[in-house]
Amino acid sequence: MSASHARIWVGIEAGKGHHWAVAVDADGETLFSTKVINDEAQILTLIDTARERADKVRWAVDISGRASTLLLALLVAHGQQVVYVPGRTVNRMSGAYKGEGKTDAKDARVIADQARMRRDFAPLETPPELVSSLQVLTHHRADLIADRVRLINRLRDLLVGICPALERAFDYSAAKGPVVMLTEYQTPAALRRIGVKRLTTWLERRKVRGADTVAAKAVEAAQSQQIALPGEKRAAKLVCDLAHQLLALDERIKDNDREIRETFRTDDRAEIIESMPGMGPILGAEFVAIVGDLSGYRDAGRLASHAGLAPVPRDSGRRTGNYHRPKRYNRRLRWLFYMSAQTAMMRPGPSRDYYLKKRAEGLLHTQALLALARRRVDVLWAMLRDKRLFTPAPPVTQAA
Repeated sequence: MSASHARIWVGIEAGKGHHWAVAVDADGETLFSTKVINDEAQILTLIDTARERADKVRWAVDISGRASTLLLALLVAHGQQVVYVPGRTVNRMSGAYKGEGKTDAKDARVIADQARMRRDFAPLETPPELVSSLQVLTHHRADLIADRVRLINRLRDLLVGICPALERAFDYSAAKGPVVMLTEYQTPAALRRIGVKRLTTWLERRKVRGADTVAAKAVEAAQSQQIALPGEKRAAKLVCDLAHQLLALDERIKDNDREIRETFRTDDRAEIIESMPGMGPILGAEFVAIVGDLSGYRDAGRLASHAGLAPVPRDSGRRTGNYHRPKRYNRRLRWLFYMSAQTAMMRPGPSRDYYLKKRAEGLLHTQALLALARRRVDVLWAMLRDKRLFTPAPPVTQAA
């Protein structure tokens, strides 16, 4: 079949079970609109259909995550050009089109039309195996940490209904010993019966660090309450179950962290990234999983903008020089630079000196940390560009 158009644009509203594809020509007229099951055979049929309608096809999607992995892999494997249209853009531009309804077909039509009119959307490519592996591992770690927070909150809520003094006595998110104790002793009466000496021996057998301190604080909290609260027995069983789940989850997180470290350190840039104070293997893996090979960033300023560390101007008329915090940025990338800056600031060195300088200028703690994080973006960019390890003293610039 001869091509009827020189170029068409195909917008895809991606989903887990199915996608919706709409193709438009150079005049913005719809050529076809179809539902495509998230299956290799149907996606290949869509690619062939689009190729038959035009000499050149430009594809656009609104999701670059796991739901569109198969779609993107097939498009890239067949030499198709794909761009990413942010969901925020689709949401805002939908109001400029006819009708108030929201359907997958309409969103796909908006995606295709935006790709036709704009040339500034970022192209998408299949990430290398290392980056993909780190993305899966770091996302899984974030889910495990979220599960851990929920378990601890439920545990503390149940403990308040058993013995508020026992709930206040320990930081169950930071210490393993109190959680081990809760697998067997949850009520004030049980803790009073066993006493400090026997509880210490019981904890030492389970290799709890500081067993005597944990036992003394637990029994002291139990002695402050003589009354048994309603529902105590049932709540104690639930606390026991949650404590076992929390210990098992900690082991899963530990295994996941070990796998992240091993995978990250197979990257050639791992030694450079880890040489920077505050950037350990976990934050380094998060960094590589988000930015890839840095080919999508023209300079350090673009990387800082993606991390939300570059202020955005909001000028109008005579009102100029008005900068504010950006709203569209990668929250995870900003978090890792903030955490690395906070860690580096606590130790003597250039990062702490810069932080103290900003505090002396009148900045608040958070403002000074953000300024330090912005500075560290430039340093890390230069280290990766020059393939140079971090040194406290800046390198000497040689004349050309």
